[in-house]
Amino acid sequence: MLNLFLLQSLNGIQFGILLFLVAAGLTLIFGVMDLINLAHGVLYMIGAYLTATFTAATGSFFSGIMLALPATLAIGIALEFLVFRRLYDRSHLDQVLATFGLILILNETVKIVWGSAPLSVPMPEVLSGSIQLMGNLRYPVFRIVIIASGLLTALGLYFMVNHTRIGMLLRAGASNGDMVSALGVNIKKLFMIVFGIGAMLAGFAGGMIAPILSVDPGMGDSILILTFVVIVIGGVGSIRGAFVAAIIVGLVDTLGRVFGPMLLRNLMDPAAASQMGRTFAPMLVYILMAAVLCIRPTGLFPVRGGTR
Repeated sequence: MLNLFLLQSLNGIQFGILLFLVAAGLTLIFGVMDLINLAHGVLYMIGAYLTATFTAATGSFFSGIMLALPATLAIGIALEFLVFRRLYDRSHLDQVLATFGLILILNETVKIVWGSAPLSVPMPEVLSGSIQLMGNLRYPVFRIVIIASGLLTALGLYFMVNHTRIGMLLRAGASNGDMVSALGVNIKKLFMIVFGIGAMLAGFAGGMIAPILSVDPGMGDSILILTFVVIVIGGVGSIRGAFVAAIIVGLVDTLGRVFGPMLLRNLMDPAAASQMGRTFAPMLVYILMAAVLCIRPTGLFPVRGGTR
């Protein structure tokens, strides 16, 4: 039982890391640009498809994902220039409607380009297999790489936001974009950079999960919902909040799905417990979100007039 708990905890952390990679870009976009982007999950899907395409073309997963990152960045910048730039001064309702329409357009575009059948990305041979962590507990190498990559990305984001000039401009732009623009900073270029970084982070998450899950149209829709849960729990605009909330949500979701039915078997018939567990487990993250909002309506790490 202890090994199962540790194994599922690592799975929860790995899932949380993926949520963070998507949520970090989305919370940056909302915190700096005050833009609600429902289409952010589509960039996660596009990153997975580009990784699958480039991996098939080059024969190497590493080359595939290294090519997919700048390609996703370029797509994000193009979308910002063609679509999102026209939404900054519009109401949140307009942004929601426009980005929801963009979801439908891009999902259909993916089906036209790649087809409706799921794609698979082969596991890189050097990262296949598992390693022994403790006792007889073994864990897949590739999942450990995902966790390590996410942690390094989180450290890189923290350093960029808090210790670089572009981070200073991001925080200033989130606090008072008009003043930053008046001081001679090209605020449109700043917004484009932010959107491109957010798109690349989402694409990186999609590329890293591609060897584990099948790549299919609409795969970004389900993760987008949990991403918004992460942002609400962590605090809008907070990178630290997104990281902590993503790990919490990943653990609650994963452990709830595994151990929920087990605990319910002590209270009811096994068949009923299994059915109840499958129904109740997906609700746990939303119950958690409601509890956090009751105690801290602005999230665990609220940001006042900026991004951190």
